[in-house]
Amino acid sequence: MNEKKSILIIDDEVQIRRLLEISLSAYEFNTFFADNGQQGLVAAATHHPSLIILDLGLPDMDGLKLLLRLREWFTKPIIVLSVRSSEEDIVAALDNGANDYLTKPFRSGELIARIRAAIRSNEEIKDNPLMEFGSITIDMISHVVRKNGEIIKLTSTEFALLALLASNSGRVLTHQFILKEIWGYGYLEQTQYLRVFIAQLRKKIEDNPSKPVLLVTESGIGYRFGN
Repeated sequence: MNEKKSILIIDDEVQIRRLLEISLSAYEFNTFFADNGQQGLVAAATHHPSLIILDLGLPDMDGLKLLLRLREWFTKPIIVLSVRSSEEDIVAALDNGANDYLTKPFRSGELIARIRAAIRSNEEIKDNPLMEFGSITIDMISHVVRKNGEIIKLTSTEFALLALLASNSGRVLTHQFILKEIWGYGYLEQTQYLRVFIAQLRKKIEDNPSKPVLLVTESGIGYRFGN
């Protein structure tokens, strides 16, 4: 990254804020902080950060409610960093617009990697109708997918599913989010239906469908396109 990126940290724990400040500054990220939800909303609107790190346990409002309010206008990545580790909490955060979810305690190296991936993905995909992922090229305008230069034949549903995942590269999409976006609310419980389509796509775009590197399963939660 050529220019220094700014990160807003919304967390009421002083020790966590200090740890994040030290870790992120070492990788040349600018950091600024808010210790409650209301301050977080103001800071996000004022500073226009490249990414937000959000705790769910805030003193003045639930983090999920803040996430929803931020997603009404904030389009850049949001990573949830929370002690809540249940599958239900993770799915709820991802469904409400989080790009990623890490639990406390966390490894600084993993957090840095997730931050870089989220920012890079956001920058590469924004206003880019032609996306490249290794040997795969996806043309969002003509709906043509190529692998090593050769056109891959996809059904309209397969392309819609691939385009949704690729447009959110690096972000975990829950089963319910994907089903709602592609098939509608009537299919929210049809996770097996989704698995069939994912398997079909893997056969067409993965070098080794049994060890996918593009269409990655997040066990019990959903799928992530890329690492």
